[in-house]
Amino acid sequence: MDCQGKFFHKNDLFGKKVLIMGTGISGIAAAKLLDGISDITLYDANENLDAMEIRGKIKEDFRGRIVLGEFRSDMAADMDYVVLSPGVPADLPEIDRLRDPGAKIIGEVELAYQFERGHLLAITGTNGKTTTTALTGEIIKTFYKDVFVVGNIGVPYTEMVLGTSKDSVTVAEVSSFQLETIKDFRPFVSAITNITPDHLNRHHTMENYVSAKLAIARNQTMEDICILNYEDGRLRAAGEKLACKVIWFSSERKLSEGFFLSGDEIIYVQGGQENVLVNVNELNIIGRHNYENVMVAAAAAMALSIPVECIRRALRAFRAVEHRIEYVAEKNGVKYYNDSKGTNPDASIKAVRAMTAKTFLIGGGYDKGSEYGEWIDSFEDRIKCLVLMGQTREKIAQAAREKGFHNIVLVGGMEEAVNYCQEHAQPGDAVLLSPCCASWGMFKNYEERGRIFKELVLALP
Repeated sequence: MDCQGKFFHKNDLFGKKVLIMGTGISGIAAAKLLDGISDITLYDANENLDAMEIRGKIKEDFRGRIVLGEFRSDMAADMDYVVLSPGVPADLPEIDRLRDPGAKIIGEVELAYQFERGHLLAITGTNGKTTTTALTGEIIKTFYKDVFVVGNIGVPYTEMVLGTSKDSVTVAEVSSFQLETIKDFRPFVSAITNITPDHLNRHHTMENYVSAKLAIARNQTMEDICILNYEDGRLRAAGEKLACKVIWFSSERKLSEGFFLSGDEIIYVQGGQENVLVNVNELNIIGRHNYENVMVAAAAAMALSIPVECIRRALRAFRAVEHRIEYVAEKNGVKYYNDSKGTNPDASIKAVRAMTAKTFLIGGGYDKGSEYGEWIDSFEDRIKCLVLMGQTREKIAQAAREKGFHNIVLVGGMEEAVNYCQEHAQPGDAVLLSPCCASWGMFKNYEERGRIFKELVLALP
């Protein structure tokens, strides 16, 4: 794959007027990538930001313009390209005004793809994509020298793509927000871990959300591979229509080809031949959903012809990604787990079901319009007490009472929640932060929420 031929002939950004929307890490990385290539305007609606500080994040001799505050109509007049950061919805009125004169609307991930020179693996899904991306990267590093783990996992694709070569491998975690704006994006291997309701405040309908996720395989051909969850009805139906080769995985049934969980063993079947990949008791991550993540990562690695023994070695060494059912500490016989990434019911259900001890569950946060009945149903006899905070605490409490769960405590914030659990949990119990909600309104992001939880736990006597 020739970088310059692909980039300049397909999208011809050289010398073109490009508007980059958003000055977060994705917008800054996009500006760095295009500086000296395109005529850049970097825009952010927040007029309280410091333009000089933003310029310093890019580089001191950045040649583009920085515009802050109200979106001006003249900005839409002559733009050739608009690069959206993931946090900028593609259906904003401002974007429509840019689209109408003929500007091409792309996202930061699509921009980076135009420079990709190596093998690209892309992973999405409502839940599990971060752990799967990290695990896939660790496996591939056992066999390839140059491996880049990028995207929604925290490192912008645009920041790393110039380091790629024909021999490198990029593993990208891509969100539905990023997939909304792809055009040519075509990974050699794609994967969708699952699809359950989430971000409906952004996508408006479940159909739009599913369509965004499936876009990851839109441009793939029979030369490419898509790894799909057989137990997800939407994915099973979509898989029959894809133009690429599909590899299935399941944690609930035996498959004639692909990967499945049988008792404590993860099995892979190739050409009708069953082989044991790993026993789950050898892993440092817990829960059926994590065993599914293992299957996806192993399937992706095998698609790159990585030896099975390299895969096994990496699987046995891998530890939970921060904020994903992450073991924090044991205090006075009580084990504390941080699952701050449990930002929706499906993710938090997986965390609840992974618990084997009686558990104090800390939940609540920003209201994304989710329903909580199925989450509460998953408590069964695992959850001893539900400790709720944030905007959704009353809504969740009401849903819990309607389901017959009444051991509920409402608190004002994380410190109060941790202190309550510390005072009331008994030796042998567990405390799990899995909020089932976004962090906004109380914390900058789920990472900050998880870090604060860990700091409070580690400070306990």
